[in-house]
Amino acid sequence: MDRAAGLKKAFAEIYPGEPRIFRAPGRVNLIGEHTDYNDGFVMPCAIAASTWVAIAPRPDRRLVAYSQDFSDHAEIDLDDPPPGAEHHWSRYVFGVAWVLESAGHRLRGANLLIKGDVPIGAGLSSSAAIEVATGCALLAASDIRIKRVELAKFCQRAENQFVGTRCGIMDQFVSCFGAVDSALMLDCRTLEHQLVRIPPNVTLAMCNTMVKHELASGEYNRRREECERGTRTMAKKKDGVRALRDVTLEDLNASKADLPEVVYRRCRHVVSENARVTQAVEALHIGDLARFGALMGESHTSLRDDYEVSCSELDLMVDLARQLPGVYGARMTGGGFGGCTINLVRNDCVEKFKEAVSRGYAAATSKVPEIYTSTAGEGAGEVRIVDGAEPAPASSAAA
Repeated sequence: MDRAAGLKKAFAEIYPGEPRIFRAPGRVNLIGEHTDYNDGFVMPCAIAASTWVAIAPRPDRRLVAYSQDFSDHAEIDLDDPPPGAEHHWSRYVFGVAWVLESAGHRLRGANLLIKGDVPIGAGLSSSAAIEVATGCALLAASDIRIKRVELAKFCQRAENQFVGTRCGIMDQFVSCFGAVDSALMLDCRTLEHQLVRIPPNVTLAMCNTMVKHELASGEYNRRREECERGTRTMAKKKDGVRALRDVTLEDLNASKADLPEVVYRRCRHVVSENARVTQAVEALHIGDLARFGALMGESHTSLRDDYEVSCSELDLMVDLARQLPGVYGARMTGGGFGGCTINLVRNDCVEKFKEAVSRGYAAATSKVPEIYTSTAGEGAGEVRIVDGAEPAPASSAAA
């Protein structure tokens, strides 16, 4: 039974009413890490793994949600919403509702059933997937239509203000705007974006280290503060500097004496990473996968040495991949301190790649990694079930 039909059946077992089904994908970032909250450039793509939400309206103003993944129930009164529950899955759901209500979009009460297959804690943005799927569902159930870019902004705001993670907009944006067989080159300041086709002879292979070091959340916010400190220093020397997006390597080096060494290195990563993204777009446009892969390698080195968000497990996974035939490029992806690497692998080498990486990683760490493969997929939308068949996602409440 397909996911949408299965979710519809499960919904009928716990709630009244006929549900509508919405899905939103996770993402993997090919290149452009920790640049989004610095107004920079990123190149993510949506993946096949998604979060699914079944929803039907209620006659009151309560949101009642059940997560199949956590076997857990939560509810709130939209007229008296509580503060977000710390470290609880429901904060991603209710945070989106809170932001929409705060922006003047009066929601109807609803029953929600949620199921996700984006690995949690792997750096593939399960949080954005649940936020965007929930946003699509809540808006549709309340007969509210907004622009899709506004949905991405609202979901980012929910994570910033309700969940407490000061993320940029990349994850929510690509979950909304992803396209089949394409990466998305996004300018995180203007939100201008272009689709960049990924050659059909490669597979995206995501290798999960199966570790997530506890310092990840606090260190993420610390990195952002260090970038902001560097920006303030350089803004004193150069007009128009609002973020590291406005700084060149020459500007940065001119201010090196004014910056603590650690802040200089954080800024050097962001500035050089922005340049790598623009070069990566050019490489994909001409199908130069070798060049694209080299840029991925440079990105990982910078994240490891300058931004210091890698870890021994990620470095090992990247080193194992680089030795294998058919691998164009490998790097850590996501916030860091564990999670996944992203690898561009020639299609005919995927199975041997999976076997070799799994064997080598397990031998070195005694951990058995999970390896997911995907092509770039479609962004969020409603899934309509017709005669038991599940077609491609239809349009959602976000245009």
